[in-house]
Amino acid sequence: MVLESPENAKTAPERVAIDTGGTFTDCVMLRDGKLAALKVFSTPRDPGQAVLEGLRALGFSPVPKCEGPGAPAVVVRHGTTVGTNAMLERKGARVALVTTHGFEDTIAIGRQARAKLYDWFQAAPVCLVPAALRFGVEERTSAEGERLCVPNDEDLKRLVERIRAADVDAVAVSLLFSFANVENERAVAKALEELGLPLSVSHKILPEFREYERGSTVVANAYLAPLVGKYLGKLAGAIEAGSRDSRLEVMQSSGGIISSRVAAAEPVRTVLSGPAGGVVGAYKLAVAAGFERVIGFDMGGTSTDVCLVDAGARGLRISSESVVSGVPIGVPMLDIHTAGAGGGSLASFDAGGMLRVGPDSAGADPGPICYGRGELPTVTDANLILGRLDGKSFLGGVVTLDTERTRHFMEQAKGPLATVEEFAAGILRVIETEMAKAIRVISVERGFDPRDFTLVAFGGGGPVHACHLARALRVPRVLVPALPGALSAVGILLADTMREYSRTVMLPLGAELESVFAEMESLGAEEFEREGIAGESQRSCDLRYRGQGYELNVPFGADMGREFHALHRRRYGFANEARAVEIVNVRVRMVAPAPAFEQMREEVREGDGRQAVVSTRAVYFDGAAMETRVYDRERLRAGDTLAGPAIVTEYSSATVVPPGDVLRVDELRNLIIEVHA
Repeated sequence: MVLESPENAKTAPERVAIDTGGTFTDCVMLRDGKLAALKVFSTPRDPGQAVLEGLRALGFSPVPKCEGPGAPAVVVRHGTTVGTNAMLERKGARVALVTTHGFEDTIAIGRQARAKLYDWFQAAPVCLVPAALRFGVEERTSAEGERLCVPNDEDLKRLVERIRAADVDAVAVSLLFSFANVENERAVAKALEELGLPLSVSHKILPEFREYERGSTVVANAYLAPLVGKYLGKLAGAIEAGSRDSRLEVMQSSGGIISSRVAAAEPVRTVLSGPAGGVVGAYKLAVAAGFERVIGFDMGGTSTDVCLVDAGARGLRISSESVVSGVPIGVPMLDIHTAGAGGGSLASFDAGGMLRVGPDSAGADPGPICYGRGELPTVTDANLILGRLDGKSFLGGVVTLDTERTRHFMEQAKGPLATVEEFAAGILRVIETEMAKAIRVISVERGFDPRDFTLVAFGGGGPVHACHLARALRVPRVLVPALPGALSAVGILLADTMREYSRTVMLPLGAELESVFAEMESLGAEEFEREGIAGESQRSCDLRYRGQGYELNVPFGADMGREFHALHRRRYGFANEARAVEIVNVRVRMVAPAPAFEQMREEVREGDGRQAVVSTRAVYFDGAAMETRVYDRERLRAGDTLAGPAIVTEYSSATVVPPGDVLRVDELRNLIIEVHA
């Protein structure tokens, strides 16, 4: 499918966004004011191969001999899973941690909080640095920023030699109270530069209090730096060799774009790169369609990512207290909850005869049974058996799904169940229950009623399951945007360039903050100038009641105290306006808006979509096969209304409309489905 923008958008520079997924790599191109999508199989051993293959398929040749005045220039925006996978699989670098003497084990001790309070056998907190690679340095800075003990040259020389002998790949430096005064940490970092290793320093990456979270974030950055840096450097070299004006940019977890140079130096900012693109895409397209309160539901090949967005209340929700694969990370990230439930999630029976689905996945290799190589049943196979996927039109017919092969292997795996269809229906019930639990985490558990929101379904599997989830959660409607299977790439393409800065200040509400903001804004302006762009500043503060152990972020301004009380009441059910409020952290976000893109709006004409009907087939709903019309989304027109049961097929996905639900096509060619209980 192609999305068109008005004529005045045709002067926008040519851009390509590429999002690497577990099964497919999605490519979205903006050319002559139009968005077009392409999917290629991912290459897990070297994700860059799929990126370059996608570029070639779109008409670009990122090889050196292509350089010259006639070579097409391209700005490639990339959502990468290299850092994410390294964290999940524990395949990052061998890291040395340098910290204040006496605090070497803080990174391993972690916090007293236990995820499972009464589980005596739960594993110890994850630590990426073994005890032998933790080094203390004799230094001390007070909480007020006074240098009480300065590291001497002899100690620093011995430290350098000890780390050199340890044969590490990267070094992380996080000294106590470095956020209050950077001089001691700066001196240590300068001494370590002679090692020639990637160096992650806390006052540059996260100059905030809480030594454990700060140290964990800096260690995670060092853990990823060699791998991500090598990957991005190689990919950027291939892309930029095609044309001197070509360049590589990277999506960060907070929903903004950074240069590949910054991403290589601070890869911890990219660990939720792909999912963040989906949130941005869902947010922008939903707001354009008139829906400001949405729950994003992104079901891909290996996982499902869900998020909640309220455009009327500061829009995208960003957290600075995220945990990725058991590792606390304090840099800003979009508030995304991930469940191990995707199209490739494997189904099996446990020792007690219980049907389990996920979190293990077939991935891209071997993939689901129906792709021709896998032999273990997956969610995608179950959807094919129940008629929800068309084996011949999948990905525009480029990939043929093998129904007979799928039925053969699922027959062998169905256990005590009577039929393959019953097995497939059970797989979907289990996986949809897991996805509903994930949505409740970001809605009900945080004080939001799902009935007040619209479910925006995307990813290859999102539209297939959206209506069933909406009914279970009592969400009144589902929105399936154009290009749903590649919406993460669309979001990456439309995202703003962004950099975030923060400082811990610990000041009473009403204290003068202008000098702190000005310093961070100056730093941001310098960095943007090096990239040849101009940005604007967005200020905010983390506030708390004095004595509390947690903060809430509100926009900076004269009313931020009142906004804090209101947010605290919303989040925790109470507020104490008589209690003193303090400013913990100040934050600056520098933003350079992406070139404008506005979809063409079609004239709405009433219709029933009969011109889009391409076939009918039996599809199982609630255990019974029902004759169901299949529609080609490309042929649907604005104003068409149709009732379920129905299947709407397109290049990147399929939308399942159960009996009783009603679908209409809006002026932006979104599918709006009213879900009936």
